[in-house]
Amino acid sequence: MMKPGPHKPPPEPTGASAEEQALNDAVGGLMAAIARLAVARGLPYATVDEMLKRAFVQAANAAHPGLLPHRKVSRVSTATGINRREVTRLMQPDEAPGATRARGRSLAAEVFTHWRTQRPYRSAAGEPRVLPRQGPEPSFETLAQVVTRDVHPRSLLDELCRLGMASWDAAADTVSLSFDVFVPKGDRVRMLGFLGDNVGDHLRAAVANVLGEGPMQFEQAIFASGLSWDSIESVRPIISAQWQALLAALVPELEARVAADADQQPQPEGRLRVGLYTYREAGPPGAAPAAEPPEGAAAVPPKRPRRARKEES
Repeated sequence: MMKPGPHKPPPEPTGASAEEQALNDAVGGLMAAIARLAVARGLPYATVDEMLKRAFVQAANAAHPGLLPHRKVSRVSTATGINRREVTRLMQPDEAPGATRARGRSLAAEVFTHWRTQRPYRSAAGEPRVLPRQGPEPSFETLAQVVTRDVHPRSLLDELCRLGMASWDAAADTVSLSFDVFVPKGDRVRMLGFLGDNVGDHLRAAVANVLGEGPMQFEQAIFASGLSWDSIESVRPIISAQWQALLAALVPELEARVAADADQQPQPEGRLRVGLYTYREAGPPGAAPAAEPPEGAAAVPPKRPRRARKEES
């Protein structure tokens, strides 16, 4: 009868296996969020599977731009593990479901942003003014015409009111903003567009940093755990104030640069997205403290307060 030997601790993971596990954990977390959205909105697995396969083929194809056409299918199949017949089908020029495409201007969002940032439409304290609907500057009519003259100001007002972002006092014929940030409640199409655009660019920035593609993208966060819901809510005014300060400083600067670059030939096509996000989560009573964030994250641990460190990739 064999006697059990002394317990041996599991071997320390090598650099390669540790990185592979980290990659699996990262992709698994992303997939979990996508699955939650798909299930909640009735998007079947087969549709998501088709999108994922097509995205894999497009990424592998882009990674080998110099290949001769008759070798692309084999190389893409090898890189992705998708069989050659499927690769051939997926490489057809039909537009891919969910592919990244240029999204049309959101005129309502532009009017909202101008209202929050342009000096004539803000009070001395920096708050958006209550505007007369018509008349000389500052009025909603002149504000809308700064953004576009192709759409009637009343149509833009109706859209902002429909989205719950502004309200019209018919008796006084004045217009006021209803929210500090452009979140079109009830407009699921617009909200899903924001999800794809904002989260998509955030994810592209993080992936580019991990892969070492080009200059480092600015991608950082602050993490804290062991907080009550009241404590979490208490910092919201600070976050909102910082966002409004960034908005007021950055939008006029970017608009001036867009106007200056418009004279260049050929027309520049570079784009920039700057965002600030928060994710709040309240654990159940008695739950264990949240797991430590990854290295590089600004973290405030639950029991022993100490200086935060920043999350960045």
